[in-house]
Amino acid sequence: MQAASKWERVASGIGEADRLYSKPRSFAGDVWFRFRHKPTALLGLIIIAVLILFAVVGPFITPYGYDDQNTKFANIPAVLQVYPAPDGHWLYITKALKVVEVDEQGNLVQQLRKGKDDAANKVTVYPYGDGLTVTLDYSQTPAAIQDAEGNRISETKRLWNKTYLLGTDHLGRDILSRLMYGTRISLMVAFIAALVNMVIGIFYGGIAGYLGGRTDSIMMRIVDIISTIPLTLYVILIKVCLDDGLLSIIIALSSVYWVDMARVVRGQVLSLKNQEFVMAAQTIGSSTRTILTRHLIPNAMGPILVTVTMLIPSAIFMEAFMSFIGIGIAPPLASLGTMCNDATDALRTNPYQLFLPAIVICLIMFAFNFVGDGLRDALDPKLKK
Repeated sequence: MQAASKWERVASGIGEADRLYSKPRSFAGDVWFRFRHKPTALLGLIIIAVLILFAVVGPFITPYGYDDQNTKFANIPAVLQVYPAPDGHWLYITKALKVVEVDEQGNLVQQLRKGKDDAANKVTVYPYGDGLTVTLDYSQTPAAIQDAEGNRISETKRLWNKTYLLGTDHLGRDILSRLMYGTRISLMVAFIAALVNMVIGIFYGGIAGYLGGRTDSIMMRIVDIISTIPLTLYVILIKVCLDDGLLSIIIALSSVYWVDMARVVRGQVLSLKNQEFVMAAQTIGSSTRTILTRHLIPNAMGPILVTVTMLIPSAIFMEAFMSFIGIGIAPPLASLGTMCNDATDALRTNPYQLFLPAIVICLIMFAFNFVGDGLRDALDPKLKK
């Protein structure tokens, strides 16, 4: 039987009434349908969900706090190149020429106590219990353990650090735990700042756009004055005037980042306030607040959501930058910026301490930008297929 044309009238009673050419979807369903069919946007959403779980649930699982110190195990990496010990265990030599005992599974046991140091021959003897000794030879680079005949042992193997999965920093603090707490603080600062900026920007830009005239001119000139000052300098000046702490950095970010949101909302309100549904609301006597909150702002939520997703990574980067230059989160609290700052001194010897928080910052930035691009495409009716 020949297939019916798309515009052919469907006869009742023959089952053709159930034939649908497109599944009906609500606006939210249509946005989600187009969003999840964009691979990069879906990947960004998954990364954000994983990072939130990592930051919220992770600290309850790890046995270490962000400020727990064990200087005997300072600057221990995640992957250990170990030498055989006399009793079947393994020995790891740190960059500071300290010897750490490691068991067969990769758990750190103890740091050996230094015994006799022969500076002339550049060897150090460490007591190893039960009359045994371990000799460290640092006459060449890299240092190595000597065997019973005094020869440098060349056969080594790699073990994963089971005690500190991502290694430790210069104070012996667990980097994995500090990454969890640092990601939590960075995300919390960004989300709170974005929420405050969204509220201020929406109502400021909405009022300026709807009232127009002299009110709009005065309000937007204030925005222009704030915009002439570089945001980085403005945030630094506000932060210097406040005490160090999490609250002060949130206030500093919330006081300036609403400018872009206000401009976006004002532009949307200007394009919508002369539409028929707004005139109808004015005709029936709706108040300005009702028109803004029930008609104009809900219809401008698409660009607002996209702008928020772009503000969040910007706020995270600004918080990390402020912590990196030393005016952000106060020690001993951990943030991604403070971790990068602490790792700069050991960049040549222990680069992993800088790369790990930098990778997390990059993941956050990419993820939110992917989600923002996906929302922009999903909310744009011109791109609807």
